[in-house]
Amino acid sequence: MTKINRMRIRGFRRLEDVDLRVKPFLVAIGANGVGKSSLLDAFSLLSASASGKLSESVSRLGGITSLLTRGRAEELSLLAHMDVPGHLNLEYEVRLVPRSGGYAIAAEVLSQLREGYAQPFKYIDSKEGGIKYYDVAAKRLVQPEWEPDPLETSLSQVPKLYREPEKLRRTLATATRCHALEVGPRAPVKLPQPMRPAVLPGSSGEDLVPYLYYLRETEEHRFSAIVDSLRAAFPGFESLGFPPVAAGMLSMTWKERGFARPINIHELSEGTLRFLWLVSLLQSPALSTVTMIDEPEVSLHPELLSLLADLMREASKRTQLIVATHSDRFIRFLRPEEVVVMDIAETGGSTATWADTMDLDEWLADYSLDEVWRLGRMGGRS
Repeated sequence: MTKINRMRIRGFRRLEDVDLRVKPFLVAIGANGVGKSSLLDAFSLLSASASGKLSESVSRLGGITSLLTRGRAEELSLLAHMDVPGHLNLEYEVRLVPRSGGYAIAAEVLSQLREGYAQPFKYIDSKEGGIKYYDVAAKRLVQPEWEPDPLETSLSQVPKLYREPEKLRRTLATATRCHALEVGPRAPVKLPQPMRPAVLPGSSGEDLVPYLYYLRETEEHRFSAIVDSLRAAFPGFESLGFPPVAAGMLSMTWKERGFARPINIHELSEGTLRFLWLVSLLQSPALSTVTMIDEPEVSLHPELLSLLADLMREASKRTQLIVATHSDRFIRFLRPEEVVVMDIAETGGSTATWADTMDLDEWLADYSLDEVWRLGRMGGRS
């Protein structure tokens, strides 16, 4: 699996200068306001830079001036390294600066070090007002013959690159982010849904029912894995049903042992719905290369968190999973090599430290990981 193995963030809110090694399964923990969500926002912005949605993303996040580290940064820089099996890593960096009430892309470089060469090979080398990219036919850096969008990156606009740079572009562009599932009375997950092919349950659960239905029909082993997880989490659970409710529309029912009438999807509890959605998401055969989940523990009973940790660990073999949480109960079921502790330095900026670099062995001999965190031995509780 192609992986992002490093991310450096500079000038982004509290993330004044964070250089973080990225693993297949990364769970960021810490108190409110230490930068956990900002870490996901920064990665989402990097993803938008590769998919042609940078302007939309910057606007949604409040504009460039609201993103810059207050009073300390004049530019925002995002950098990612990607594994290239058998070769040196690819490196992509984009820098944004305020300009005339908006922003400009001050610089953008996609490069790769090569054995025996002092200088990296550049696939993209752009500066404000001028795009340059490596043309495969011309075998040199060229300027585009079309009129580029100055608010979008070269990475999202240039023609097809070599295979490995294309992998990086696709890896970043397809990264997905999920927040806690909305489960209000009129939430999409509680309403009848169109009977259509779906490969994901949807970020709002809007495709959960057709997704599960088609998974049952086309990939029975994955559907069975979801059912097995539900039976492990809810001992009384028996099966899921998919009754039609109108022309081309499906609903879902939940059958429990001892009850003649099944429970309709809109009658399920918040925690049950959210767990069902998470399990379904993690079993999807169409997971993107990078999947981000913000606060997955919301509404879940503590006994479900152990199973969720195992499911995430298994899913991280198929997607690079980046999670943000402040639940010490969830941390109890994680390993130090899966946890990044976010904290506030004396300067006021965020820090990000892998727990397995903290020399916790003596503490973990007597305490669980969540207890060590509550005792203040890992930071992240400011």
